[in-house]
Amino acid sequence: MSISLDEKLVTLTEASKILPGRPHISSIWRWYRRGIRGVRLETLVVAGRRYTSLESLERFCAATTAAADGVAMPARTSRQREKAIAAAEAELAREGIGRRAQ
Repeated sequence: MSISLDEKLVTLTEASKILPGRPHISSIWRWYRRGIRGVRLETLVVAGRRYTSLESLERFCAATTAAADGVAMPARTSRQREKAIAAAEAELAREGIGRRAQ
């Protein structure tokens, strides 16, 4: 999954202040660069600044907790992914934002 601009974006410094236990900013950067337990924090760059989102932090915490507990996170099947893409494209089309016919 990737971050959407519809999500609540925060800088990595802000993320370190939001999370319980207030992890050091270097921990947040490590989560983005190397990850932990095979899970990396999703980020994006806007105008030269790196951001994550509150939703991405939730996904990261859920995935690392599941990995620590030995529980596999359910993966989407290709059919579920295609269905989600079709639903998103339909919503964009309703709003007049979707791709134009060529």
